[in-house]
Amino acid sequence: MASYTYDETGNMALFFIITILFMILVPVTLSHISLGSKGEIPSTACECSACVNKRTRIRNHEKGTIRITKKSLFITFGWLAFGLLSYKVATTKIDNKIYDPFEILGIGMGSSEKEVKSHYKKLSKIFHPDKVKLTGNDTAESVAARFVDITKAYKALTDVTIRKNLEDYGHPDGRQEVTMGIALPAWIVEAHNNVWVLAFYGVLFGVGLPVIVGNWWFGSRRKTKDGVFTQTATSFWKALTEASDVDDVVSAIARATEWQATAPRGMTSRDALHTLEKSVETELGPRWVRIRQQFQHAVGALDIRWDSLVLLYAHLLRLPVEDPALQKRQAYVLLQTPALLNALLSITTTRSWSQPTIAAMRLHAYLAQGILPGSPGARWAQLPGLNNDEICALPGSSRDFAEIIAVLEQQKSPHAADARKAVEHWGRIEIVDVAFKVIGERIVTPQALVHLVIKLRISPPNVTTATKTNGSAEAENRPVVDVDEEVRLDNAFLNNPKDVEDLQSPITIPGSAHAPLWPSNHKPGWWVVLADAKNDRLVVPPMKVTDVPFAETTRARDYRSYRVKFQAPAGTGLFTWRVLVVSDTYIGEDAVKDLQLRVEEFTALTADEQHKEDEISDPEEDSLAGQMAAMRGGPVKKRREESDDESSTDDDEAVVNNSSSDSD
Repeated sequence: MASYTYDETGNMALFFIITILFMILVPVTLSHISLGSKGEIPSTACECSACVNKRTRIRNHEKGTIRITKKSLFITFGWLAFGLLSYKVATTKIDNKIYDPFEILGIGMGSSEKEVKSHYKKLSKIFHPDKVKLTGNDTAESVAARFVDITKAYKALTDVTIRKNLEDYGHPDGRQEVTMGIALPAWIVEAHNNVWVLAFYGVLFGVGLPVIVGNWWFGSRRKTKDGVFTQTATSFWKALTEASDVDDVVSAIARATEWQATAPRGMTSRDALHTLEKSVETELGPRWVRIRQQFQHAVGALDIRWDSLVLLYAHLLRLPVEDPALQKRQAYVLLQTPALLNALLSITTTRSWSQPTIAAMRLHAYLAQGILPGSPGARWAQLPGLNNDEICALPGSSRDFAEIIAVLEQQKSPHAADARKAVEHWGRIEIVDVAFKVIGERIVTPQALVHLVIKLRISPPNVTTATKTNGSAEAENRPVVDVDEEVRLDNAFLNNPKDVEDLQSPITIPGSAHAPLWPSNHKPGWWVVLADAKNDRLVVPPMKVTDVPFAETTRARDYRSYRVKFQAPAGTGLFTWRVLVVSDTYIGEDAVKDLQLRVEEFTALTADEQHKEDEISDPEEDSLAGQMAAMRGGPVKKRREESDDESSTDDDEAVVNNSSSDSD
């Protein structure tokens, strides 16, 4: 029968804690180290003086700021505890050794009694206290104790009972009961500590666990899956209509509850904010009065949310903010807007509204560049250093950045060199190819799973490419394309579960984009939108893509494929849709292409294709899927079965044939 003992020294509990810590800390540390890993794909950054200075300011600020997160604290203190506990276990002396006279005498377990006596006599001559000369580390007591141990071991091995127990059970006292150790200190179960232990469990499970579950439950109810407050989502739902434009989107963002929840604790300079609002009103005039009236009608009093709206418009108008507290608040407001715009996009895409969806997407670019939507020359205002007078002086017939830079260089503008550096890595998106595909099918049938495969690359203005006005690529002076290899790669991507093609190194992708007025480094991204232009509706929810490669004339495949999956319409016909690739960083650099989807009847397939489709799609009659399909009236595969009579008849015929063969 086993007996149970508690851990008096605490060593067993330490081993248990060390094991749990190791199992948790290793994966958490590895994931923390791998965060932000860019791989081996090289990226580029804007090299204009404004962007270089911004990156330098951010780098200097990060050097002087120690970023402490909960995860880093957990990893640091976790490994510290792991090291301390490991050191304690390693330095703790555990005295649980079983008495072994064979080991004391230095002989094997199978030695005979004669060998034991002979070896004992040799040891007696060496370790007898009268024959040992004391050295620096030896004392008379230690020498005597050693000889006593040798004598006891000799007597134990010459005793028949003790020797038999050692040889049979490995213990001088014979068979031992099984002892099970519990990795808990003994003081936990002591009677005088029962009250405290019960109180701890009561607080842990009666108070702590309900608080954690309650915070999780009510916290999840307070916020949506996009991470915004439900009040914010409700205000977005009410503020937007099918015809909402960029101004409506900005006003909706300003009404977010997040601005109240994250209001600064210190008193913001009301005088500086009032002066800034006056400057905004001077720039916008009656438009600002109308915005204020709409805001007051929707919200009521001009609270902290109105202050956020003032800071947003000050950024869009590029008005200087002198007060340090306002600068910090404005940077915070700007960095929070992308998350709010993404939540707003979730609402507009749920309603399949095309116009407000694209307006919210383009507002990302206006905020990144610090340009008021709808302002004249907004596209050229993205170039570094140009003011309103210089923008208005540019020729109105110019349609490309190369022409603008040529004009600036002709005028010997001091901003021409910076402008040329900015457009070297400009994020002008280009649609190389786009098509609808169905895996394993020649045509698109009703309700088939359709793959919209779009191939994209970035073609800055300094790259010489012949493109259509809608952004799609024409034939270029490129290396000879291996058609078979291209088809193989396209089919491999189509059958791959990933919606984004893997990048092939060496290839260059954009890093920090040209956005000198944005308070942080900004990596460009694009939305792929499939819309019905006639009905002003979205066909499928948009897809956000990043890491689009730059065009390279030395590579035949210098693009990247992306895929959007959706179900084909239930009816047949020709559907004319529009694919838009909208930038979240650059203004006026979107790509557009119209394409058609032809949905044909199932009868348009050949007989072999129809049979293949039936085998793939129709479930077996006796399967669960087949029974459910039969209940709905759908097609199922009939199960091939033989009746007992047919089986018997076949058996009888086989017996008759065998008999005839034997008689022959």
